[in-house]
Amino acid sequence: MIKDIMVHLDGSAEDEIRLAYAEIIASTWGAHLTAILTNRLPDLAVATPVDGGAAMMQMLSEWQNQAPQEADAICGRLAGRLARIAEPSKLRRIDETVDNMVSAVERQARCADLSVTTRPYPESGGSTWGRLVEAVLFGSGRTLLLLPPGYSPRGPVRTVPVAWNDSHTAARAKREGLSFIEKATRTVVLVVDPKPDADPGSWVREHLARYSPNVGVICAESRNRRISQVIADEAHRVSAELIIMGGYGHTRLRERVFGGATLEMLTASEYPMLMAH
Repeated sequence: MIKDIMVHLDGSAEDEIRLAYAEIIASTWGAHLTAILTNRLPDLAVATPVDGGAAMMQMLSEWQNQAPQEADAICGRLAGRLARIAEPSKLRRIDETVDNMVSAVERQARCADLSVTTRPYPESGGSTWGRLVEAVLFGSGRTLLLLPPGYSPRGPVRTVPVAWNDSHTAARAKREGLSFIEKATRTVVLVVDPKPDADPGSWVREHLARYSPNVGVICAESRNRRISQVIADEAHRVSAELIIMGGYGHTRLRERVFGGATLEMLTASEYPMLMAH
């Protein structure tokens, strides 16, 4: 059951999208909502004359002075927005350089049931947000719900595909997604390129049927399509509102050193995704 939600905010237009989605989740489960505003500060300790000399140092110093003032204004707007949410909420602000900011968000996520943010690729593709998603997904031990940029919430989740490849990470994502599965009207176990002579998805379907009355299995052949494209195609075919899948890999997302399907979904998915590692 979801009782404590963290939502990442950064002062951009995406804040309202993330807040609206987190608000739906909070109202569904009567959960507490913690909004984390990240305010990036320049790291003057690593700035040297080689980086641009006195002009660069002056620019960074001005940034350091202005950033807290701009964050004050953003906090005022966000406080008013949070006051309109029926469920209890809290606004926390992190004024830090990138490394410290990412570490602080990761630690905060460990004390939440679910973290909500925007997928980092490609529209919001600054390396800072890629690092933040990486830290929460791989370092917090908790669940991450990623929204497509510009996504318009459509109300409660009704149809949920669970991407299943019989792996540890897929099992974790399935377990962490049970709150959504219990509320859904339809759950689909999606198996891509099942092994011959196997009974793909039957065990997990039997397991999930104890949580949801309508669970089916779809076996899809990739036929030269990328795995991510198969998942997206099937999600579209069943009119999904949320995809549950494991997040594969052990290092930075943007370095593409892990399962291509995960990175591709983070790059192009038109659907919210619940990921766990």
